[in-house]
Amino acid sequence: MKRNTWRKHHKWLGIIFSFFMLMFCLSGIILNHRQAVSHINVSRAWLPERYHYKGWNGGLLRGTVQCTDKDSVTSVLVYGTGGIWRTDGRAASFVDFNKGLPGGADYRQIRSVVQTADKRLFAVSILGLYRHDGTGDWQYVPLPKGEDEHLTDAVCRNDTLIVAGRSHLYLSEAPYTSFKRIRLRAPENYRQKVALFRTVWMLHSGEMFGTAGRLVVDMIAVVLILLCLTGLLFWLLPKYTRSMRTKGCKADKALWLTRISLLWHDRLGRTTIVLTLFIALTGWCLRPPVMIPLALNKVPAVPGTVLDSPNPWSDKLRMIRYDDDCGDWLLSTSEGFYSLASLESTPVRIGHTPPVSVMGLNVFQKNDAGQWLCGSFSGLFAWDRQKNTTTDYFTHKPATDTVGPPFGKQAISGYSHDFKGRTFAVEYYKGTHAIAQPAELNTLPMSLWNFALEVHSGRIYIGIAATYVFVFFAGICALWCLWSGWKIRKQGVAGKR
Repeated sequence: MKRNTWRKHHKWLGIIFSFFMLMFCLSGIILNHRQAVSHINVSRAWLPERYHYKGWNGGLLRGTVQCTDKDSVTSVLVYGTGGIWRTDGRAASFVDFNKGLPGGADYRQIRSVVQTADKRLFAVSILGLYRHDGTGDWQYVPLPKGEDEHLTDAVCRNDTLIVAGRSHLYLSEAPYTSFKRIRLRAPENYRQKVALFRTVWMLHSGEMFGTAGRLVVDMIAVVLILLCLTGLLFWLLPKYTRSMRTKGCKADKALWLTRISLLWHDRLGRTTIVLTLFIALTGWCLRPPVMIPLALNKVPAVPGTVLDSPNPWSDKLRMIRYDDDCGDWLLSTSEGFYSLASLESTPVRIGHTPPVSVMGLNVFQKNDAGQWLCGSFSGLFAWDRQKNTTTDYFTHKPATDTVGPPFGKQAISGYSHDFKGRTFAVEYYKGTHAIAQPAELNTLPMSLWNFALEVHSGRIYIGIAATYVFVFFAGICALWCLWSGWKIRKQGVAGKR
């Protein structure tokens, strides 16, 4: 291809794509530092209407729990991405039950609420554990220090409370004043391998190499921002210079800034081309269609990195329940379902299980028939462990025991059986009409981190379709823009020789 053609591709693609590249970079830096921005919210009132809560959609109702206070008054707690709300068995009215929880929306993404035998409530947020003694406010509960991990679930059996993180379990017994961290044993025939998708993900964010790796990726994002800005200046300033000259004015500063912009655009581009191409390529791989084979294949952990963990369950745990009928612990993980005779025993892989989205379970509880309801973005399924069968909750047809796609026909985000005469599932996009959602919940704040994720994935522009098309085409544009810039430089140097 001729140099002039490369130049046209680089120029016009860069101009058109620069806004999206700037948004990729700025949102990526925020995504790399979740804890640092966890207290910052974005009002949903400022966002497109599809981001408003309607009918408990968007994970606003993940689950419910019927609880009784010390005065024997029974109520129902509704929890999800907007925190916790208290109502009665008829869902006649709702009262804010978040007092004591941090104001950041990230802290109010509640994964589970359980009540112990002594009437205490424990709420699991992805960023912390909180306790409510029946009066007063929620109180933060510190867990044993170790590797930083998000929390995913909680379950109470008899007088034992178990909180699940993504890598460990945390166990406490009445009066629940302290927790013991448990590392589960490796499953049978365990080999230290990780999903190729996770490897690419952690390379893209730099997390594979800890804080230092994240900072390096942040610097690459800054470089890309500078490439966009200097490229735009080099395109706009000559027009400004000509305009000033036609008016008989000097444009010495504009000429100087034009030369500086070209100089820095050239130097930054050619000295960081390998890194910028690497970031663009790995980001491109993290959305369909490329992500699907990555999620289904495993590779050995890279030695000396965060992935090379002595914990066989590092970042794999999702939900845990006790099955009274089978007399074992039932563990849901990113690797599938496992059975444990006790928390000290070796987990055994279970075959013929319900399909679960790669994004994990949102519903995991028994129905009146003793079947396990397993709900994720791949759908909702009734799993009968005694008969070893799984059926679709809605169609009652047999289900295949395969890993579910990121999004199925019905993306299930919640379930409840605690309201009188009403048992219902909640769909992520459509919500539910089983109980009315208070209008004041429509524009509950979104965390800055989640907003950055919507920008980074492209959903902020075109909605859910971005999951399948935006990043794929944006990644191709980014790679082509970077490569065409390199070809211009390479052909220019060859021409000088």
